[in-house]
Amino acid sequence: LVSLLLIGIAAWGIGFGLISSLRVVGVAIAVGIFLFLIALVGLIGAVKHHQVLLFFYMIILLLIFIVQFSVSCACLALNKEQQSQLLEVGWNNTNSARADIERNLNCCGFRTFDPNETCLSDCFRSHQCQPCLLVIEEYSGMVLRFVGGIGLFFSFTEILGVWLTYRYRNQKDPRANPSAFL
Repeated sequence: LVSLLLIGIAAWGIGFGLISSLRVVGVAIAVGIFLFLIALVGLIGAVKHHQVLLFFYMIILLLIFIVQFSVSCACLALNKEQQSQLLEVGWNNTNSARADIERNLNCCGFRTFDPNETCLSDCFRSHQCQPCLLVIEEYSGMVLRFVGGIGLFFSFTEILGVWLTYRYRNQKDPRANPSAFL
């Protein structure tokens, strides 16, 4: 479900012109496909009661849980100053995201508006733009809390999946020979 949601959101973002960076969309789609394949491995392992597939599914799901839990906690733990520093690093390191932000949020420049620089925003023509940091900070705290909360929720469902896989993996296959060990 999460994998299909990632793929759909990436396609929606590029379809409506909200995201023009093909790297961001490519990474989101690649992660979605990876998660879909992992879910497929778990499903095949459960249906066939294949212990090796279930073991690999359990290990990969545990690693995904660790990464997702860490990222979610980091999103929830960032304060305003750290958010501002991260935003500035992102602003300085990419031109396509800068152009998207200026166009979509109707702002120019990061900390100050400079009428001598080029800007894709509509407010640039009237030279009455506000700096993008003020506009981005309104959204960034809310988005980080939302993403952190959703990530935390799904990370706990993943640890539940690891536990259930461990329990199911150690059960005897009901279709197997009753005298067989496992």
